[in-house]
Amino acid sequence: MPIWAQAGLWGLLGGSALVVGAALAYLVTLPRRVTASIMAFGCGVLVSAVAYDLILEGYELASFRPIAIGALAGSLAYTAANWLVSQGALSQAGRHRKRSGGQQADASEGGGLAIAVGSLLDGIPESVVLGVGLLSGGGISLAVLAAIFLSNLPEGLSSAVGMRKAGRSKTYVFGLWSGIALASGLAAAGGAALMGDSSPELLALVSAVAAGALLTMIADTMIPEAVEGEGGLAGLFVVLGLLVAFGLSRGLGA
Repeated sequence: MPIWAQAGLWGLLGGSALVVGAALAYLVTLPRRVTASIMAFGCGVLVSAVAYDLILEGYELASFRPIAIGALAGSLAYTAANWLVSQGALSQAGRHRKRSGGQQADASEGGGLAIAVGSLLDGIPESVVLGVGLLSGGGISLAVLAAIFLSNLPEGLSSAVGMRKAGRSKTYVFGLWSGIALASGLAAAGGAALMGDSSPELLALVSAVAAGALLTMIADTMIPEAVEGEGGLAGLFVVLGLLVAFGLSRGLGA
């Protein structure tokens, strides 16, 4: 199977957590503290994936310069895009797209669009990471895949709850998340196809761009939700997530 096709399937798998989360919202009623705990654990997993599977491996693939340039560029790009999503008519739902307290319920008619745009904004660097990992010869990192899944799961769950309260139908909710999951797969496949002959320096740069965007996303959207919803144990779950992801990426205990 071509690498771009493999990347697309992995990207689709990561994005499918949004659909799984939405399904859970209709099947069970999870306390906000549970979804916040998952979010906190996902923060730790993502931090580990960014540090060891993107930054460190990119540095070993090339040098510090493309890492520094890429990470800063990714952070600035995400910050600017997130600001645009959080302004104007789309601000209410766009700003709270990862919240588990039902903040989406008070969104305007554009709430669903804002959540979709915001989720795509979060998913783009995640999809790029999966494709670049295959191109660099390292294969799919279990830590990165777990991080993507664990960040998408509570987002799909909490946003589905909010959209239900806002009167959205099942068809609308599942259609929205299925479309975003498909877009994630296409983004991963497209990135792998376009960068098939890239140099190690360019691969390291792109990995760093994704790392900078992901780390900024963690600080701007995931950690606030985890701290607000979990109470006093958010930091503990972050540490646990980091240790589990580090163990997966380094093959500890194997």
